[in-house]
Amino acid sequence: MDGLSHRIDARRDELIALTQDLIRIPTLNPPGENYREICDYLRARLEPRGFDCQLIRAEGAPGDSDRYPRWNIVARREGTRPGECVHFNSHTDVVEVGHGWTRDPFGGEVEDDKIYGRGACDMKGGLAASILAAEAFLDEHPDFAGAVEISGTADEESGGYGGVAYLAEQGLFHPARVQHVIIPEPLNKDRICLGHRGGWWAEIETRGEIAHGSMPFLGDCAIRHMGAVLDAFEDKLFPALAARRTALPVVPEGARHATMNINAIHGGQPEQAPDFTGLPACCVPDRCTIQIDRRYLSEESFDEVRGEVVDLLEDLRSQRPKFDYALRDLNQITPSMTDRSAPIVTTTAEAMQDVLGKAPDYVASPGSYDQKHIDRIGRLKNCIAYGPGVLDLAHKPDEWIGITDMLDSAKVMGRVLEKLLLT
Repeated sequence: MDGLSHRIDARRDELIALTQDLIRIPTLNPPGENYREICDYLRARLEPRGFDCQLIRAEGAPGDSDRYPRWNIVARREGTRPGECVHFNSHTDVVEVGHGWTRDPFGGEVEDDKIYGRGACDMKGGLAASILAAEAFLDEHPDFAGAVEISGTADEESGGYGGVAYLAEQGLFHPARVQHVIIPEPLNKDRICLGHRGGWWAEIETRGEIAHGSMPFLGDCAIRHMGAVLDAFEDKLFPALAARRTALPVVPEGARHATMNINAIHGGQPEQAPDFTGLPACCVPDRCTIQIDRRYLSEESFDEVRGEVVDLLEDLRSQRPKFDYALRDLNQITPSMTDRSAPIVTTTAEAMQDVLGKAPDYVASPGSYDQKHIDRIGRLKNCIAYGPGVLDLAHKPDEWIGITDMLDSAKVMGRVLEKLLLT
């Protein structure tokens, strides 16, 4: 066993404890809780190991407020001579807990080879593995070239605008400053993720006219109009999406097709507080809204994606009496893909062969992650997602991360540092 791998294996208990500590800081997004706490924890961990740590608040970014400030940490350790910078970026936020847990979501419980908790897989286990890899590399090779960076960033689960996007706007991912980026998202330890599909989020509102519920003929039901929209989606849009397939290696298999999810629907009177004991009023609803999440392929353009929905709505307007609607764009990202010949791809592939004894599978992610901002805003094309964890566990009850997988991924990341910074 080489020296770096031996150092990583010897830190198994330390890796478990670090992952547990991170899980036990409930960085729920929304609303964006405990971002400063986790940044302070990471600074206390990394500064004694020679990292220069910056805590950066994304002031003015979506979601940032005095109550829920968007804090990020960027830690940099300079080498003894000039060279390139390798950056490990992990988001620190986690999604809501949801129902169905059989364990404490923020307990960091260990059983067999697994650590359980919200964010264990997505992606505090990857963050912990990257920290362990960097520390083991620095201990094994104190005389290295270039720089190692580790960042913990906010809001990836809600678009990354208070995290990587903000940092990229400040120049922290400029190719003159950072040359290689690994994002330890949970895509499995034997895969290199080259990029992700595009996404368009929008809200559709149908409009009607309020009236007494006993005389609906005197009003116009916005929910029935929305039913027509949903019927059109079922009859025309969803079959068309299912027929489209990308040539890129998107996983899982179903995500190689264009997809759309209806995230939310609401019509009629606002929901009352849980302690309300009265009965609803009798009214014809004059508004109904849905939110859609359209994931599109590199073979599709955004104008085509949006236009397809607009055409369906306009067709309903021309055919359905009194049909009226409003369409509001919420967010849009274009597909991002790193070339397989990029240095971080080929180097990570070599490191995986050295550590795992096999060539990687090359995949693309069904959902977006912060590569989009490093690519589009930072103008840095040399970026991949590589990290421990099973993607299917993300956002699920009883989420877990494999301890052996974290150790193996840390060895791969450490070997990448050796290949790029021992010049």
